[in-house]
Amino acid sequence: MTDIFLLGFFAVFLLFGLKRPFLWVCLYLYVDILAPQKMGYGPITSVPVSLIAFAAAFGGWLALDKKTRPTFTLRQAIMLFLLLWAWFTMQGAQFPVEASEKWDWVWKTLVFAMFLPFTVTTRLRFEAAALVMVLTAGAIIISGGIKTVLGGGGYGTLAFFVNDNSGIYESSTISTVAIAIIPLLYWFTRHGTVFPPSLPVKLFALGLAGACLLIPIGTEARTGLVCIAMLGLLVLRESKHKVLMMVGGVLLCVAAFPFLPQSYADRMATMLTAEEDESASTRVAVWEWTLDYVEEKPLGGGFEAYRANSFTYRMPQTTGSGNMTSTSYEKVTDEGRAYHSAIFEMLGEQGWPGLGAWLLLQALGLYQMERLRRRMRKKADPQLEWLGHLAIALQYAQLIYLVGALFQGIAWQPFIMMLAGLQIALVIYAKRYDSPRAATIGERLAAQRQSDTAPEASHAVGAPGGAA
Repeated sequence: MTDIFLLGFFAVFLLFGLKRPFLWVCLYLYVDILAPQKMGYGPITSVPVSLIAFAAAFGGWLALDKKTRPTFTLRQAIMLFLLLWAWFTMQGAQFPVEASEKWDWVWKTLVFAMFLPFTVTTRLRFEAAALVMVLTAGAIIISGGIKTVLGGGGYGTLAFFVNDNSGIYESSTISTVAIAIIPLLYWFTRHGTVFPPSLPVKLFALGLAGACLLIPIGTEARTGLVCIAMLGLLVLRESKHKVLMMVGGVLLCVAAFPFLPQSYADRMATMLTAEEDESASTRVAVWEWTLDYVEEKPLGGGFEAYRANSFTYRMPQTTGSGNMTSTSYEKVTDEGRAYHSAIFEMLGEQGWPGLGAWLLLQALGLYQMERLRRRMRKKADPQLEWLGHLAIALQYAQLIYLVGALFQGIAWQPFIMMLAGLQIALVIYAKRYDSPRAATIGERLAAQRQSDTAPEASHAVGAPGGAA
């Protein structure tokens, strides 16, 4: 039954896309995040839904979609460099079979992120793409939040739609994504047009935000707690009553603490005793190994290069209970440990050139969103308010991701690359607003028609409420 429903939903999306080709772009966003092909047990497992959606998105845009003049930006050029560089390093990968498996999804991630800005050209399309991303991730998050409340959480045990610990379904990754979408939820409650701000919309957003905060608890992912702390700092940045917010946040944490499961409290306590935690101990060892590795291979070892690591460290072993405990240190040899950091993932796999390009990609995103935020604030135009606030939401989502990426290997995470694609599209769209000369003939004619019917909106080039 599940297979029939998922395939039916997929087929309907494909059918509607004949009329609105942008729906195929949204379809790929949905498929790539949710991975419905992994949720069934019958026919859907043998249907290449991801490839079909990928081809439909590109083919629909080329053959059927109304196009504005394509703009290829510096960040897209960096993505193209990363794509070519990753292919180059893969040629000499130490583990070619495993490297090719990662390459199979990395190249699609980068190509789609470069392609997305070509299609997201109106306010409606911005909202549609962001809405599909948030609601698709939200479906996973709500399910996990309900199970957490019902006592189904635990480290490595919280069940999602897919339980193969891959993609967005990995516990630390879903925790990071869950916290990262909260700024976007806030944006929808103020500037949404598909679902205009109303009490039901705000209540749903509040409920989903609550589920997002429950995911780090249900997964017991320490990275999630760090991301929540980052979100708190960002909220303080925007607040006019910082002291009041800080006091309220502390009181809320104190009030919530008695309701947290003991296993969660014990897990978070290991952050203060990293030397006694195997996961934390091996992270440091892997990072040290990676630095030594790139001394020999400054251009990187290709995808999955971490499989070559091997190291020995001392791990404390505590025996007894109460006051009658004793601690001894035993040597532990480990090998093939993951990087547990996007920084070291890029460094080990793509070397210094790859890491430099990736850091530049992230830095430019933060800079452009901050610049756009300030430009829109200076304009003080009510029609552009949504644009400036969307820049803030995307910037905050990226900052939360970067904090989470310090402790997990998600440098190529598709959801985050999609957000980067939206950032690029937003910058291009804002430039068309600023400069009538940069607009296409179609956009100028549309703006003229709009000015004839609504003189007060005559300055809006590339109308923000344009049809998808």
